[in-house]
Amino acid sequence: MSKRDFYEILGVNRDASDDEIKKAYRKLAMKHHPDRNPDNPGAEEKFKEAKEAYEILSDSQKRAAYDQFGHAGVDPQAGMGGGGFGGGGGGFADAFGGIFDEIFGGRAGGGGGGRSNIYRGADLRYNLEISLEQAAHGTETKIRIPTMEVCEPCNGSGAKAGTQPKTCPTCGGSGQVRLQQGFFSIQQTCHKCHGTGRFIADPCKSCDGAGRIKQHKTLAVKIPAGVDEGDRIRLSGEGEHGVNGGPPGDLYVQIHLKPHAVFTRDHNDLHCEMPISFTAAALGGEIEIPTLDGAASIKIPAETQSGRIFRLRGKGIKGVRSHTHGDLMCHVVVETPVNLTERQKELLRELEESSKDNNAKHNPRSKSWMDKVKDFFAE
Repeated sequence: MSKRDFYEILGVNRDASDDEIKKAYRKLAMKHHPDRNPDNPGAEEKFKEAKEAYEILSDSQKRAAYDQFGHAGVDPQAGMGGGGFGGGGGGFADAFGGIFDEIFGGRAGGGGGGRSNIYRGADLRYNLEISLEQAAHGTETKIRIPTMEVCEPCNGSGAKAGTQPKTCPTCGGSGQVRLQQGFFSIQQTCHKCHGTGRFIADPCKSCDGAGRIKQHKTLAVKIPAGVDEGDRIRLSGEGEHGVNGGPPGDLYVQIHLKPHAVFTRDHNDLHCEMPISFTAAALGGEIEIPTLDGAASIKIPAETQSGRIFRLRGKGIKGVRSHTHGDLMCHVVVETPVNLTERQKELLRELEESSKDNNAKHNPRSKSWMDKVKDFFAE
């Protein structure tokens, strides 16, 4: 009976990458493994077939020979030699080692010492509120944050002063225990020492054997000019201390802007409302407005309407990643006079009366709107 094509067995194209070949083999091996199919005698044959195909195609030299000469170009027993799950050129343990590393924290099969469970400390986040002026010009401030620090009484060992951690009796100090299940021989983290290989018989009372205690520390944070809402400043190594001598994490300072009494920010541009009197809007004039860098003057032309926007170029904010300043947008709001005296009311009535004869000339927007209303109801 002739052998099936190795690429066909794995279900991949002839130009498949090494990763695609390994992925296909993993899928087939898990599907047809004898331990998973005790009532299916054909599964073992399919498992061996997939194993042979993988061990040929995972070896660059054997694959080249197979591509050129087919089954005659490779030793028919090359994929089956060596027994078990070993064998050169990518056997079962090689293909599945990455999976076992992720699930069990160790390599499949082979012996050797376990892991020391040295972990990097956790990253921390601190929410910092600053004013718009501080964001625009930059500032330096101090923050106080909670963190996990090395316990001083035990110097991080977790053992009571004057004592030392002992070798874990369960794993013999390797931090790993071996499990055997069918064809599998795997290692996983020791449940007693959690992979440290050490056992603390008399834990430190300050940290309860953890080697770290919760404390607060004060840090100086430099806020660069131009930061915006949601920006983060990274302070390397200022997070929590690592476990078992691991490196510390980082601290991320998250920027939030306080509401401003005058301005609202849109990226690098600033917006503000500019109330002007009825008279200034009608006759024009010059008004002074605030900016983040001092006062500025704007000339208001006669007959200015509410909603008009005046742009002051370069009076916005220069962002952290920008080369130029944004603009300041001043939105005109014509203010209706209030608390009028009788004389003032009389003058306004005279103005209104004098405008009736030529209302379209003096109030063009009102005339246009009324025309649209008439057309609407005429339909």
